[in-house]
Amino acid sequence: MTNPQDLKTIGLTPFSYHANQPLFRINAGVPVIQALSHASDRLHIAKLLASDAAMVRDTDRHAWASHFLQDMSKAIIDDVAKVLDAPGNNKASNVVS
Repeated sequence: MTNPQDLKTIGLTPFSYHANQPLFRINAGVPVIQALSHASDRLHIAKLLASDAAMVRDTDRHAWASHFLQDMSKAIIDDVAKVLDAPGNNKASNVVS
């Protein structure tokens, strides 16, 4: 199994679509630990914004901000999942039958 410190994003995950075309993509080469830290930070802020949007009138901008932060976070996590699921990074694939 590959050392977790050596794992980096592969940059295959797009997000924020317009007319079925992705506007953004996760960059390749970001250490997985840093990528997950960024996703966690964005999800925390998205949670706070969603809470505000649910409790206070006229805060639809909070809901949209939360939505976009969640979209970015999901893309980061999906890209990391692709790295972790890659051949050679999975303990089960290294077991000889």
